[in-house]
Amino acid sequence: MITELNRLIDLVESHLSDEIDLARLSADLGTTEYHLRRMFSSLAGMPLSDYVRRRRMTVAATDIVAGDPALDVAVRYGYGSAEAFGRAFRAVHGSRPADVRTHGGPLRSQPRLRFRLTVEGSSPMDTRITDRPAVRLVGHAARVPLIHEGVNPHIQAHVASLPADEHARLKALGNTEPAGLLQVSTDVDPDYTEGSELTYLHGVAVDAGTHAPEDLDVIEVPAGAWVVFRSSGAYPAVLQETYAASATEWFPSNPWRLRPGPSIVAVLERADDFSTATTELWLPVERA
Repeated sequence: MITELNRLIDLVESHLSDEIDLARLSADLGTTEYHLRRMFSSLAGMPLSDYVRRRRMTVAATDIVAGDPALDVAVRYGYGSAEAFGRAFRAVHGSRPADVRTHGGPLRSQPRLRFRLTVEGSSPMDTRITDRPAVRLVGHAARVPLIHEGVNPHIQAHVASLPADEHARLKALGNTEPAGLLQVSTDVDPDYTEGSELTYLHGVAVDAGTHAPEDLDVIEVPAGAWVVFRSSGAYPAVLQETYAASATEWFPSNPWRLRPGPSIVAVLERADDFSTATTELWLPVERA
């Protein structure tokens, strides 16, 4: 995976002035665009689209300081007008092209990334691979913004809005793995952009033949392979660390890649105040 990501960085550098055919590159690298985007955002700490924009504006700033007309620079880097280029330039640098031409700055440069393998993984990850038949995820869904760290208040409010007896009704409906009450995230931005919207479902898993009550939302999940990470500790910090470690340690070391589908958290045990918990993180995968 490290080699593939560095080839992606090289491609970005050679296509700063035009569009990148990421689907073709992914196929050439023997992976998928979905997996490549998710791994990039997890390891780089930013979406691929943000990195491309920042690199373009970093290089474009050199042309502006050199005195090239703003419209020429805009066209060079794929913008249809000097106004559109100016907005993108200011979003990255915090200043207008005219100000930079006059004063030489301020500028916020994005260095070229280079991914390197470091020796980690001294603590083994509690992981299993399982093939599962088609299932239905049933419960209560809502659209919420993606938040990478800490408790998501929008999800918290959605779950808190459910009547107390609804949690017991849902739990009684579940009849297959993943077991228990589930936290399901789907329709997630492939770049995993902070603040982008996703669908969150609070519910349970039932087998494909089970009828779902009319008042519940349903997510149909086809048969396939899943990697399951089990973790225990402070909640949600340890769970979020496990998600990050899946990208930095597990996927680069194993012949599997992410495939489109929901990510599922099964809460197996928890403290009364939810300060600690034992969870399973289920991610849909396929052989690389």
